[in-house]
Amino acid sequence: MHFYRPLSPIQAITFDLDDTLYDNHPVIDKTEEEVLRFVREYDPQFSHFTHHDLYTFRRIVAEQEPDICHDITRWRWLSSKMMFCHYGYSREDALKGADELMAHFTYWRNQIDIPESTHQILAQLAEKLPLVAITNGNAEPDACGLGQYFQFVLKAGPDGRSKPYCDMYRLAAQKLDLQPHAILHVGDNLLTDVEGAIRSGMQACWINVDNKTLMEEKDVRLLPHVEISQLASLLSLV
Repeated sequence: MHFYRPLSPIQAITFDLDDTLYDNHPVIDKTEEEVLRFVREYDPQFSHFTHHDLYTFRRIVAEQEPDICHDITRWRWLSSKMMFCHYGYSREDALKGADELMAHFTYWRNQIDIPESTHQILAQLAEKLPLVAITNGNAEPDACGLGQYFQFVLKAGPDGRSKPYCDMYRLAAQKLDLQPHAILHVGDNLLTDVEGAIRSGMQACWINVDNKTLMEEKDVRLLPHVEISQLASLLSLV
């Protein structure tokens, strides 16, 4: 554990989800494989599809709606609808196809391997103070077994622009009825989590699970208050 700034008393903790509470890479890789398999089997005219074909529609949607980057779930749904429309589906059938594809995506997206240590630490922390999840992603804490620990979950899109914008950080403080400086945000990303939290008036904890060297990281603009290498270290801060 390394301290870079003085810590004020902590009255609540907000958490990033992906790559903070679990390794997100395996589930994302598996989900993308299963989505592609679903598309290929949905209609013979999609049997030749590759990941590149799917990303092409995402790129087109992003060009048409630049702000869609703040809601990646809707971005994926719109891309799916566009794909079906492009291949001759009626509007009704395109909507149905997009919904079915997203249901398949959601199932696999939440088949996350949560370490038992994460459950134990969150359970202990939740007994001491309120916990909140703030995510740019589309994992569902209730579906992957983490929902029980959080007072509420904020997601980019429905709850504001994605981190590092201040929208969700400020909303979390408002919903908790706390001053931002009384909240510690924990995340793995030096830009979206550390810089975003600090610019929102919160305290920031960088979880450095890959043993990176802070001063060699290109995304360092603002130092966190504290750096930890394992989630269990939080227990000594509250």
